Amino acid sequence: MTSDHIAALAALAGSTIGGLTSLGSAWLTQQRQNRSTRLSQDMTRRQELYRQFIDEGSKLYADALVHDQAEISALVSVYALTSRMHVLSSSAVVESAHAVVRMILDTYFMPNKTFPELRVLADKDALDPLRAFSEECRAELEAFKER
Repeated sequence: MTSDHIAALAALAGSTIGGLTSLGSAWLTQQRQNRSTRLSQDMTRRQELYRQFIDEGSKLYADALVHDQAEISALVSVYALTSRMHVLSSSAVVESAHAVVRMILDTYFMPNKTFPELRVLADKDALDPLRAFSEECRAELEAFKER
C-alpha cells in the first residue's frame, strides 16, 4: 500500500466520520424537537382539562349553594373530566379533583344559602372550593415545565 492509497483511505474515513457525525447530530436535534413538541402539547392538553374542570366545578358549586337538586348532566360532565385526569394527571391532582366533587355533592345536601349568607362566606374566603385543586394543578404544571 502506497502513501497515496493511505492518504485516500484517510480522506475517505474522515469524510465518512464527518458525515456520520452530521447525521447523528441532526437525528439528536430532531429527537429533542419532537420531545419538546410532545411535552408542549401534553401541557396544553392538561391546561385545557384543568380549565374545563374549574369552569364546570365552579358552576356546580354555585348551583349547590342555592339549590337542593343537582343537574345530573353537569355532574356527569365533572366526573368525565375527573376520569380524564386519571389518564393525564398526577395522583395529587386527581385526589384534589375528587375532593372538589365530594364537596359539591355535600353542598347539595346542606341548606340553601341566602344572599347575605353568601356575603359572609365570601368574606371568610369559603367560596373558593377549587383553590386547593388549582394549587395542585399549578405545582404539577411547574414540575412539568422542568422536564
